[in-house]
Amino acid sequence: MTSSLPALPDTPACRLAREVVAEFSSPALVNHCLRSYLWAADHAGRHGIAFDDELLFVAAMVHDLGLSPVFDSATLPFEDAGGAVGWVFAAGAGWPVPRRRRVAEIVVAHMAPEVDAAADPEGHLLELATGLDISGRDPEAWPAELRAAVLAGYPRLGLIDEFVACFTDQARRKPDSLAGRFTAAGFADRAHANPLDR
Repeated sequence: MTSSLPALPDTPACRLAREVVAEFSSPALVNHCLRSYLWAADHAGRHGIAFDDELLFVAAMVHDLGLSPVFDSATLPFEDAGGAVGWVFAAGAGWPVPRRRRVAEIVVAHMAPEVDAAADPEGHLLELATGLDISGRDPEAWPAELRAAVLAGYPRLGLIDEFVACFTDQARRKPDSLAGRFTAAGFADRAHANPLDR
């Protein structure tokens, strides 16, 4: 069944990004990052959205590193901290400054309520994909066979309990952040009702 999964890009930067997230994140969060790329790539393919696969993959790998204790900022929202990590990673990968900025922009954009696909295809795709994987938003927008294949290949491993705990901590310390606003609006209940966990 896993043969129906979109291929993961295999550039040096993609391999290193996967190593970085595995070093600083739990297995549940690593799988979340990989699923996020797969949901995004599948959606793009079915809707004719052209995107930079390396750029999207790197952003998907690093997008939640701002939740890691090593990179968590005392003041910045976690998506801004994660965007900064993405910029630094891209600099280390030898990417030019505009491409470093794009990684940071995509990571920040994934928390937006909506991202314009024409203006920011990678940000749009990551926002949709993480909305599915964390909050269970619009699961019917992905084929049932693909959902089953992705979940079989990259199990959830108790992701939601870990993620809700991270978000609740972010909300407590940074109540004006998007995480704070999402938590106040019932994020935990939505996440725990995610149909991907049934």
